Amino acid sequence: MAERENTPTARTVTSHNQWTRRQVIKTGMIAALPLAVTTRATAGPHPKARKTPAIGMSTLGFGELTNQQLAKQLAANGIHVIQLFLNQTDSRYWKYNGRSDVSDLTADRCTAIAAAYRDAGIQIQGLGVYTNLIHPDAAERKANLEYFEAMMKVGRHMEVNVFITEAGHYHGEGPAPVVPYCFQEPVWYRMVETGKQLARIAERYNATVLFEAFYRGFLASAKRTRLFLEAVDSPHIRALLDPANLLEINDLGEMFGQLGPWIDCLHAKDRKLHVDRGVPAGQGDLDYPTFVKLAAARTPDAPLILEYVGSKDYRQALAHLRNAMRGGLGSAP
Repeated sequence: MAERENTPTARTVTSHNQWTRRQVIKTGMIAALPLAVTTRATAGPHPKARKTPAIGMSTLGFGELTNQQLAKQLAANGIHVIQLFLNQTDSRYWKYNGRSDVSDLTADRCTAIAAAYRDAGIQIQGLGVYTNLIHPDAAERKANLEYFEAMMKVGRHMEVNVFITEAGHYHGEGPAPVVPYCFQEPVWYRMVETGKQLARIAERYNATVLFEAFYRGFLASAKRTRLFLEAVDSPHIRALLDPANLLEINDLGEMFGQLGPWIDCLHAKDRKLHVDRGVPAGQGDLDYPTFVKLAAARTPDAPLILEYVGSKDYRQALAHLRNAMRGGLGSAP
């Protein structure tokens, strides 16, 4: 997912400076007046303190808890923002890279799930969807877009209008092609068209879809992700940056340089270089002090959502992120 020094009031400073000027003019020594005295009275207000990004939690790793149990636990540990993956014992609908039947998620059930968190003082930042939008079969893509729309209806009942996804993954049968499927030229144009279809659906629901990049998928780099977003060209299609997903390809400056204006959310996990598996924050090679400084400077309104954690290890990851923010920013939520 500030301290302030005591200073004299503006009235005291102004009065003191006016008296000093009169005295100096009287003695004919205006040229000797110190620069600090001549400018202090007219100095502008103190600059605003840097905004600290909020820290949040993905609910995906807490599959052994009900929504109410999870809300209580997170609130007790100072977490007030979540990214909701429907993977709790009383809302088991999560399916990665595919779709799930959510037809029995009635308006009342959706309201009750959302209330479990809001009653604990927790904001639902977005809903995880992560369906397959890159599948070569048109019927599969259509079904997955319909599933995405069904999740937007769920979000409407929960009063949530942000949805998270990747492009999806497809591996055909037989020998691997010379050019990986996700990098083939026709796939680019088809995926852009699918993105535009999704944008039109999102517009109907006043929703925003955030695409997450991953170095072994269609959105394999920060630049490629930016080019995709520019090609889709919709305010309803934006970005979620997970630096651990691009650590092998881009440095942090490149990630924020390419995607900064598009980023509405960040994932805070980790990864060792040259290793495929992601790990909790603090257990890999991601430079967290630099990460949080860039996040505060470039995307201060985007929450940092801890990911790849559950009940056994989220406190350690949370402590690592908070310590990085204290070290880099001087404060942490």
